[in-house]
This record gives sequence, C-alpha cells and structure tokens, in this order.
Amino acid sequence: MNFKWFLAYRYFRGRSTGSSFLSFIKIMAVAGVAIGAAGLLISLSIVHGFKSVIQEKILGFGTQISVMTFSDDPIFRGDTLTVFLETLDGIEEAQSVVYSQGMVQTRDFVEGSFIKGVDAEGDLSDIRNYIRDGSYYLGKDDDGLPGAVIGARLARNLNATTGSVLTAYAIRGMPSPLNLPQIRQFHVSGIYHTGIDQFDDVLVLVDREYTRELFEMPHPKATQIELRVSDISRIDEIQAMLDDRLPFPYYSETIYERYRSIFAWINLQEQTIPFVIAVMIIVAAFNLIGTVLIMVLERTRDIGILKTMGADDKSVRSIFLIEGIIVGVMGLGIGILLSLAFYVVQDTWQIIPLPEESYYMSSAPVEPRWLDVLIVSVITLTLCALASWLPAKVAARLNPLSVISYGK
Repeated sequence: MNFKWFLAYRYFRGRSTGSSFLSFIKIMAVAGVAIGAAGLLISLSIVHGFKSVIQEKILGFGTQISVMTFSDDPIFRGDTLTVFLETLDGIEEAQSVVYSQGMVQTRDFVEGSFIKGVDAEGDLSDIRNYIRDGSYYLGKDDDGLPGAVIGARLARNLNATTGSVLTAYAIRGMPSPLNLPQIRQFHVSGIYHTGIDQFDDVLVLVDREYTRELFEMPHPKATQIELRVSDISRIDEIQAMLDDRLPFPYYSETIYERYRSIFAWINLQEQTIPFVIAVMIIVAAFNLIGTVLIMVLERTRDIGILKTMGADDKSVRSIFLIEGIIVGVMGLGIGILLSLAFYVVQDTWQIIPLPEESYYMSSAPVEPRWLDVLIVSVITLTLCALASWLPAKVAARLNPLSVISYGK
C-alpha cells in the first residue's frame, strides 16, 4: 500500500490515546455527508415516483390525442374521419366519441357530470386497470338496462354502488314545457378509482349509441375523435403531422396540453427540489473543513516528523486530502444504503401517507434511479475533495522546526 494511503487510513481510524474527541468529530462529519446524500437521493426518488405515477394515471386514463372542431359544432362525418386518421403513420387506433354535459341521478341524489359515449367494447384508455368495484361492461343487464362505468368520487356523491340504477338527463337549450330533457337509465356496472378528482368526480362512460339518443346527435356525427399513438414519445411529432393534414375547422390537442397544469406542477417539483436538498450536501461537505483542520492540529507533531524524514509538502497535503476523501466515501456509502433502506420500507409498508385529494395518491411513491446515485456520488466526492483541500494545504505549509516542539 502506498505510504500516503496507509497513513491517511491510520489517521482516519484514530485509535491513539486521547483521540476520542477527534473520533467524535469524524463520526459527525461522516454522518453529515451520509444524511446529505441520503436526503438528496430520497427526495429525487420521491419526485421521480410522483412524476411516474401521475403520468401513468393520466396517460393511462386520458386521451393521448383528440381531434375536434374549433366551433361547438360536432364532427359531421365522424366515421369517415376515423378511418382516415387510422391510415396515418404513428396512429395505432382511432375512435369517435360523443361527449357532453348532463345530469345523473340515483334514488336520492343528483349530480352534474360529463357523459361520454364510446364503443360498446370500451374506449382507448386503460381505465380497466383502475376498476375498483364491478367490471368494465357497457352491455345490458338482465333488466335490459345498459351499463355505465363511473368514478369513485361521483359514486360516493350519488351514494351509488355496482348495480345501482342511474338516470341520465340531457337537454339542448333552455328547459321549458316545450323543451323537455332526454332521459335514459343505466345500471352501474363498474366503479373506477384513479385518485385524480378530474377523472373520478364527473365522468360517466356509456355505450356511444345511447349518448347519441341523449344528445340528439344522429350517426355518424361525433363530438371528437380520440387517438392512441404507437409511440408516446412521438406525440408532438404526430400532432404536428395532424395539424398539417387536417383542414379547417379541425384541430388536435395532446394529453400534455389538456392537463398542462398538472404536468407543470410535476416539472416544477422535479426542477426545484434537488437544488434545495443539495444544500444539505454542500453544508455537510464543507463541515469537513473544520474536521480536517482539527485532524491537522492533532497531527501537528506527526507532520513535523514526516517532514524531517523527507516527506515533501505534496505528500503531506495528499495524506490529509485522502483522509477527507475517506470521510466522504464513508458518508456517501452510508447515505446510499440509507436511501435504499428507505425505498424498501416505503414500498413495503407505505410509512409516508399522503392526502389523496391533494397529491392524487395515498402514499409517497419512490422510484430510485442509478443515474441519480452516480450524479450524487460524483457531486458529493467532488465537494468533499474541495472541502479537504484548504486544511490539507495548511498542513503542507507547517514549518517542521516549529511543529516538532508543538505543545511543549
């Protein structure tokens, strides 16, 4: 072993008589680096977890791209436009939907809602993965009532359960004795729960043919065309192609544009939190300045002996620089282990609960990434090396003639 590394390691162990205070200082320095690294890694994993969970819910439930008209008029030939869109590059599937506001009522309660008519087999979303009660079934039951799938929050407001009879009302213009609402009854076949109020509070999914009757929109008219793309990473490219190919008055809207406020909130967290938590690492790393300075004072006579034996300033400086880096490596290793332990505990027992109405999930998600570990490791060791440089430089400049007699 190189003598500089050997001495640095021996000094770090610090088992000589009277070194208990120095050992305590080194333990606190290691703990500071460990807490700083663990705090940053845990915060990054939670932010990544937030982003992944919310994106998964929105991308799984929402429409990836919608094609609509600039006016309130429906698409006149929804079937023809659907067939045309399915031929375009990057479009995996297209479906025309009938979508408008209405009222839904159970025996004792009534709520405003959006009633969305989709194919009898279902829409293009992954809502089936979020069914909490019942099943995704839009067909008729034994009493001849077609099925309806509603959100958990809407079901709670209506006091509805699977099998409940749901009465839907739709009207165009102002209600009057000559303009009565269209009425249709459904049975609640499934209740989904995403944790996002915009989805769970107001949406009712039914067979498209019944919404045509409710909203008096004859075939083949449609409110909009929903698209599923083959590669979500190409969604902006595909939207640009649609804008070029679709004539006025059609336009397209991506899921990122529709829910831009939610995505902006996620990105804001991802951009700001690492900078705030990184201060912990900076403070912990620069605590090493005081720690290594104390090491220098404790080893003053050793420095003088080393210099009289022929050690140059560079060697002395390297010894204390290496000792500071050892502190950083020890703290970093412990910090990484702490962050991994937190991931296992949180993923298994969800020890950090969250109010779902505010954060769209019931517990803090964690998603550690090896790239974060690499970046945090490089930053931590770099700061520890920089923080150790100044006291190491002070040690190298000590005069051997004066330091040998230090303390006498």
